[in-house]
Amino acid sequence: MTNNWYWAFKNVLLGPFLRVYNRPTIDGGSNIPTIGAAILASNHQSVMDSFYLPLLCPRQITFPAKSEYFTTPGIVGRLQKWFYTSVGQVPLDRSSAKAGEVLLTAARNILDRGELFGIYPEGTRSPDGRIYRGKTGAARVAIATDVPIIPIAMIGSRNANPIGSWVLRPAKVRIRVGAPIYPREFLRERGLGEYEGARALTDHIMATLSELSGQPYVDLYAADVKKSLAAGNGYPPVP
Repeated sequence: MTNNWYWAFKNVLLGPFLRVYNRPTIDGGSNIPTIGAAILASNHQSVMDSFYLPLLCPRQITFPAKSEYFTTPGIVGRLQKWFYTSVGQVPLDRSSAKAGEVLLTAARNILDRGELFGIYPEGTRSPDGRIYRGKTGAARVAIATDVPIIPIAMIGSRNANPIGSWVLRPAKVRIRVGAPIYPREFLRERGLGEYEGARALTDHIMATLSELSGQPYVDLYAADVKKSLAAGNGYPPVP
């Protein structure tokens, strides 16, 4: 735990309340390495995912946080910027043409220090709790750095913090941690190169998260589904 504010929020300011209010538990926590670099790849059910997982993980985790958390004007925006900066999270403009390059650079810096890098391959929160098609960023980072991917299933966090809600609900939260996935070993066993391997590895991660969470997989990007729903067009057809 290298960040004092991170420690304070986890152990004093917020963590004790969450432990009582949502009674979070973790299964398979021993799959998270006690030392050395690793990528924690999680499904994304709610904003609070980035609180429950660090709460139950014995090591500090650094997430790429969307840039709006650092640039929103007003009092709420300033509080968000202070919080995410103080606990050491990394801003990422997901709309930028260079988002993938920025993500890889940020992840390398964290993993080169032997730390944990947390990421949500879906890229945004699930609109309905199901597991959606993953973006290849996590896989490309893992292949480039050759560090293990630890699949993390968040269960119940959507009930505790539904999309659009500001008041946390007293729903129980569970976390299930799967066995490590070794990226280059995955590619070697299937005879895949890095380019096509990134997609195959991403699909494998999402299938694993579906199995761990008990949620069905949908072969659509969550962001596209959200856009369709917002436009009043309902769920787009699954190819």
